[in-house]
Order: sequence, then structure tokens, then C-alpha cells
Amino acid sequence: MNGHDKSATPLLRLTDVNTYYGQIHILQDVNLEVYPGELVCLLGGNASGKSTTLKTILGLVTPASGTVEFAGEEVQHRSTSYRIERGMAVVPENRRIFADMSVDENLQMGAYLRNDKAEIEQDRERVLELFPRLRERLNQLGGTLSGGEQQMLAMGRALMSRPRLILMDEPSMGLAPLLVEQNFQIIREINEQGTTIFMVEQNANMALSIADRGYVLQTGRIVLEDVAENLLQNEQLRKAYLGR
Repeated sequence: MNGHDKSATPLLRLTDVNTYYGQIHILQDVNLEVYPGELVCLLGGNASGKSTTLKTILGLVTPASGTVEFAGEEVQHRSTSYRIERGMAVVPENRRIFADMSVDENLQMGAYLRNDKAEIEQDRERVLELFPRLRERLNQLGGTLSGGEQQMLAMGRALMSRPRLILMDEPSMGLAPLLVEQNFQIIREINEQGTTIFMVEQNANMALSIADRGYVLQTGRIVLEDVAENLLQNEQLRKAYLGR
């Protein structure tokens, strides 16, 4: 779904966000928006401010100034749990799953805020259709899965909350190239089934190959934003991003 309806309200919008760690000015006047149904990526190298942006969206960091709006409501002073109840879900970097719980228990944890039993069961079935490997390993402990399977489980768990927005933190990190490719196909599929995704990623080519739009962050400022196809062709991106 390239191109969104500009008259629609963004599901997520950051306006003039400034964030500090102590005296250090990390995010500087960051503006970005994600519309319903989009897959948007935030690109940048190490120390660009990508993870601070994600923490600001999730409420783990409070901006010194600026607003964070989610589903039409300002949430910059709301707790992380409030935002999650309103429909955010996160797939953390390095796939933090519950290692000593079974695959099935991990999935059920994703639905812990819900009590619509029949629909939870439908969503579980949908997750197991997306990730047949998980069905084969339902009773295995999360910690015994391979890296690729843990990533599937982390995504499946996020989907179990039936989120309006999935935040993904470096989904390619630490995965073999073949798994990265499979993983990104699944991310695209989740998006095509209607879930809005905002993804922080270092692998620019991979992220832009499935995204609708992208933003490029450099030392806490957004230096580029465009539709994915244009960013893939952008010389400035290649230089800024790859530092060459």
C-alpha cells in the first residue's frame, strides 16, 4: 500500500520532539508520522538516535519538549503500559522472549491484556499459520529455539495482542542473511494483513525493499524522508548512511 490518504489521521505522530540524556541532546526537533496500514522504517547508523526514538514512542523516555500522538491522543506523559493497552506492541531487539516458558506460553503472554477467548484462539491460529515452525515446537522452551525461531516467536507474541501498531527494533540484528530475508517477507506479510508497522533498522536496503516510506536519522536529526523507492536511489542516503 504505497501512498497513504493524507486526509487520514496519522496513527503515530512525533512533533518537534527533543530528548536529552542528562546534558546530552539526543533527539533534535524530530518530526515523523505513520499512517494506518503503512510500513515505515527509521534508518540510521549507530548512535544516530534510533533506539531513543523508539523508547520515546514507547514511553521509556520522556521528551523534554514536543508531542507524541498515538491514535489521535497525546501520550508523551503516559506510561508505557497505557500505550500498550491502547494498541502498541513491540518486538524488541535481540528477540527478548521468555526463555524458560514454552512457545505456547510465550504466545499466550502476548494476549495477557485480552479476555476475548474465541478471538485469541483465532489469532493464535493465524500466528501458527504464519509461522509453521512454531506449531511444530509449541511445547519447547523458548530458550531452546534457534535465533530465527526466536524472532518468529517475538513477532508472533506481538501479534497476539492484536496491536494497532507494531514497533520493531532492529529485526535483522544477529540473524544470518537467509533468515533476514525470510524474516522481512514475514514482516511484509503481517503489514499486508493490515497491521501498521514502524521499524527501526540498520539494514537500509532490506528495510526499504519492503517499506512504504522511510526516515533517515543522523545524530538525532531527521535528514531525509521519502517514499522507499526514492530513498533506495538516493545518493545522499548512500553517503550519509554508509559513510562512504
